[in-house]
Amino acid sequence: MVLDYDAQRKWATQTQMVRGATERSQFNETNEALFLSSGYVYSSAEEAEAAFKQEIDRYVYSRFRNPTVAMFERRLALLEGADDCRGTATGMAAVFASLASQLNAGDRLVAARAMFGSCHYICAELLPRFGVETVLVDGTDPEQWEQALSIPTKTVFLESPSNPNLEIVDVQKVAELAHTAGATVIVDNVFATPILQKPIELGADIVVYSATKHIDGQGRVLGGAVLGSGKFIDELITPFLRHTGPSLSPFNAWVLLKGLETLELRVMKHCENASNIARHLLGQKGLTQLLYPDLPNHPQHRLAMNQMSAGGSIVTFELEGGKEAAFKFLNKLSIIDISNNLGDAKSLICHPATTTHQRLTNAERADLGITDGLIRISVGLESPDDLISDLDQALDGV
Repeated sequence: MVLDYDAQRKWATQTQMVRGATERSQFNETNEALFLSSGYVYSSAEEAEAAFKQEIDRYVYSRFRNPTVAMFERRLALLEGADDCRGTATGMAAVFASLASQLNAGDRLVAARAMFGSCHYICAELLPRFGVETVLVDGTDPEQWEQALSIPTKTVFLESPSNPNLEIVDVQKVAELAHTAGATVIVDNVFATPILQKPIELGADIVVYSATKHIDGQGRVLGGAVLGSGKFIDELITPFLRHTGPSLSPFNAWVLLKGLETLELRVMKHCENASNIARHLLGQKGLTQLLYPDLPNHPQHRLAMNQMSAGGSIVTFELEGGKEAAFKFLNKLSIIDISNNLGDAKSLICHPATTTHQRLTNAERADLGITDGLIRISVGLESPDDLISDLDQALDGV
């Protein structure tokens, strides 16, 4: 079966998510096939030699490529508008591969300071051990980007919106500055998803995902993805993944393929529910801050709505009373679950200072606005009325 990707790139998003890159076996199955195989056989020793020399295009070993994983990669690339994609075992494997595959000792990395705790560890602690210079900037401050990128740089890394305070980075502006400095731009697009924001259209070179989040969307499997140009994927990402081994399980890839089929429907409902909840919480007693990109009071509201088609599934707010009030509030919830995951059909809530960002020092958390009273809620697909009632009764208890 020969797939016409040029034709599929012209399909609407909904069609791409349901049918993109579907490759049927000789059995002509309706559903995408699940190829649970670690290896593949050859008709001759000569064919095996040619395969390992990459003289012929075929599957060799599932650590390298797998038919089910390849369908997930191609479908996500169609949706993102990228040349190519490689799946990884987790989102953090995708982040690390996107950086480590192109950075060498003596290279310079500029990153937005507001990022997930594990991303901060890679950028600020792990890569410097190997001789990479890391410069952290306030992602919302154009002057800091201009100053940092006035010096030749190898790559730029950022999240937008950021975790957990939903800071918005001007991707187009940063990409222009980065390219002038000779840098590639990596955007972690997990919070926005490819439904709300396409960083490559804004000038980014590479996009990474934790597919564990909205792409799966039901808390079932781990997975990640790196997307970019064909040259970047072929020359840097593919050899890195092939030899270091953070391969995506075929079963997980199959689950993620099923997740892509309903991604737009779910994400838009997430956004609708999150917007309703944010507007309800706005002005509630006991809250000192409320952050949601779709609200006019968000510091980068205009920029957010220029880059994104909706506000996303995450609402962040701060309670008076610090950690004690935050814990009391969390413990009084009866529907919303305490969990550090996000993008799930179920609403999940966490206390970033003691979970996702607990490794940071008090000063680092203070710089990022991650106070002891800060709460992050990933709004799910339940009735917004039930979620609001649950939040109200927990706030009343505090």
